[in-house]
Amino acid sequence: MPTPAQVGFAILVLGVALIIGKLIRMNVKWVQRLFLPSSIIGGFILLFLGPGVLGALAGGRWAEAGIFTPQILAAWRPLPGLLISVVFATMFLGVNLPSWRSAKKLIGPQFALGVAFGSGQYVVGLLLTILVLVPFFAATPMVGALIEIGFEGGHGTAAGMRQVFENLGFAEGGDLAVAMATIGLLFGIILGIVLINWGVRTGKTEIVTGQARFSVEEQRGLYAQDEHYPAGNLTSRPASVEPLSLHVAIMTLAILIGWLMLQLLQWIERMTWGQMVLQDGVHFELMRYLPLFPMALLGGVIVQRLARAVGLDHMIDHQMMLRIQGLALDFLIVSAIGSMSLGAIGANLPTFLILGAAGIVFCLLIFRFLAPRLIGRFWFERAIADFGQSMGVTATGLILLRIVDPELKSPAFEAFGLKQLVFEPFFGGGLITALSVPLIFFFGPWPFLIAMTVVFVGIIIWGLLTFGPTAKREHLERAEGRPAMYDGQFITPHSGPAHPGARFADELD
Repeated sequence: MPTPAQVGFAILVLGVALIIGKLIRMNVKWVQRLFLPSSIIGGFILLFLGPGVLGALAGGRWAEAGIFTPQILAAWRPLPGLLISVVFATMFLGVNLPSWRSAKKLIGPQFALGVAFGSGQYVVGLLLTILVLVPFFAATPMVGALIEIGFEGGHGTAAGMRQVFENLGFAEGGDLAVAMATIGLLFGIILGIVLINWGVRTGKTEIVTGQARFSVEEQRGLYAQDEHYPAGNLTSRPASVEPLSLHVAIMTLAILIGWLMLQLLQWIERMTWGQMVLQDGVHFELMRYLPLFPMALLGGVIVQRLARAVGLDHMIDHQMMLRIQGLALDFLIVSAIGSMSLGAIGANLPTFLILGAAGIVFCLLIFRFLAPRLIGRFWFERAIADFGQSMGVTATGLILLRIVDPELKSPAFEAFGLKQLVFEPFFGGGLITALSVPLIFFFGPWPFLIAMTVVFVGIIIWGLLTFGPTAKREHLERAEGRPAMYDGQFITPHSGPAHPGARFADELD
């Protein structure tokens, strides 16, 4: 058990790793071309200097912890599970939550596409688990959830589920999920840029008509000297309370409300269905394995609603919440990768490679063949954001979106943001993600596979029947050369190379 001083020193090491990662991003060309976040780079540096690489190669006194100490590694491991609640609690704080009536036109096809990505990743993973991984590689059925947890959920969700995997007897699951998230993020950015160049070249994009290129500052993850983007708005006078402190306090209130809701659910479970005894004397307790972070998200929504009801919502600035979220996410990723066990990945390498390859192919197929049938005008701009999110994190989708719509002329940004409000509580770290592994553990893979297949097929049929005719009509209008309209104005293409602003280019850093 590390002492408080050792925990503090371990956090200092994480900060140094982030600085080194940023310096590498600024000066190494191939890293810039891949848009690798500083947190990913710093995490890999710690991983290479730890027991998995340096310790395995050098042996001797290095074998246990590399250049670090066992106490430092022990301090890093629980950090992601704590920080992910911060990431989710801040997600909707400061956001003006719209009514369904005003947003459903944009949300509908975007939501159908997002749910197809999320539920389909479960279908693919569980089918491979049942047909290949369990019979031929003796894998646990719980690996069927790894694609959605790692790809759609990202590093935060993967790290947040580590304790769930451990409690259910699959300790390697957390490391596999973090590794899956790393693969998803890297391929999400790389393949996203490949798809964008293909889309521009073949006329699939409507805003950008020239070759997709990036400024030097953007590739380095910096702002140009004439670019000025505020980190957030001061909603309180510092003489009263530091605005950052106020926002952190509001965030903690959201997490506390989420914790209280989780405690209530667990108490109800113990009093009711938790007393049911399944085979081998195991009690049916789902809420016991539900992590805190999806409830923290709901806590954030409740705080935002309450603040608006009493007229205090102006005190919560979403940009400030994004800075807190970004801080937590950076330290989460670098600590999750730095404490990842390469031994666990090596012991499950065929399972990991099969699931990773299948997840990548699935996401490409959904983007190419389903997205244009659900969405009409600006289908590429709107779908590329979901593609990036489905393989990495929200910021990945925003980076790709800014490349194809640098001035945000299309409805893609608004549709993507509105979709998050109804999508995130369920997939990508929401309740379905959090409960997937316990459900598979208690009932086996078949019931959850059937449920996700129903959702996957149902959402596609509903989307095609509801939005397909409109999408087809809009594609015909574009083929006839009719100009597109959004927000009452005709949209002109962005001719020449795509030079998106750097506003979102550094969100992952």
